[in-house]
Amino acid sequence: MKIDDTSKKTAPVGVTTTQARAGKGAEKAAANSQASSSNVTLSTQVQALTSQVSSASVFDTKKVEEIKAAIAGGQFQVNAERVADGLMDTVKDLISARRG
Repeated sequence: MKIDDTSKKTAPVGVTTTQARAGKGAEKAAANSQASSSNVTLSTQVQALTSQVSSASVFDTKKVEEIKAAIAGGQFQVNAERVADGLMDTVKDLISARRG
């Protein structure tokens, strides 16, 4: 296998050019943030959805603690058939999403 040494073929980038660009970008960002200090208000529907999402738990902490205790006590058993079924369902979903 032949490896190309393309890194030697590229021209070096000047530090002063990069610093000048970074300075201009920072100046634009500062100007934009000062110019666009608008207030945003959410509709009541969005506020209701936000409160529902924030109060909903992503996972069941009680269940997680039970599993942790079972693992620590050496009593946790993996149901291989259930894991395999879940993997197959995931693969089927991925394949159907690619085709669709």
